[in-house]
Amino acid sequence: NGFQVLCEAHLLPGALLPNTGLRFLFRQVEVVVENSRTPFTRACARGDLLSIPVKHTTGRYYAPDEELDRMEEAGQVVLRYAPGENPNGSVRDVAGITNAAGNVMGLMPHPEHAVDPLRGPTGGAAIFSSLASSVPVAA
Repeated sequence: NGFQVLCEAHLLPGALLPNTGLRFLFRQVEVVVENSRTPFTRACARGDLLSIPVKHTTGRYYAPDEELDRMEEAGQVVLRYAPGENPNGSVRDVAGITNAAGNVMGLMPHPEHAVDPLRGPTGGAAIFSSLASSVPVAA
């Protein structure tokens, strides 16, 4: 998955490990916006709940405690699974992070599968709206 590649390429801190249940997961989850001051979440408010599906076998985010402490302090933990929603055992319920510069984001939920109201929840649309509003328009 893309998040895993970003971590393995050292563009994002941490690693993606096999889910604690060692099986493929496909289900809708609620994630909480932890930081709304990024190009990926600017259309959201801190604390907003987004309903987005997860689809993965290797989706358990891991980073050492010291690294997570630093990331949380810097606002790099952008999305967390809502209480009771962590499907894969991600440490501290991490669902999405950015790099230190805030211009690279990785997340396990699939926002591209949560944008059409005819097909279900539209929590992913907020991420795409955020990105669209972050792109400068040529005059």
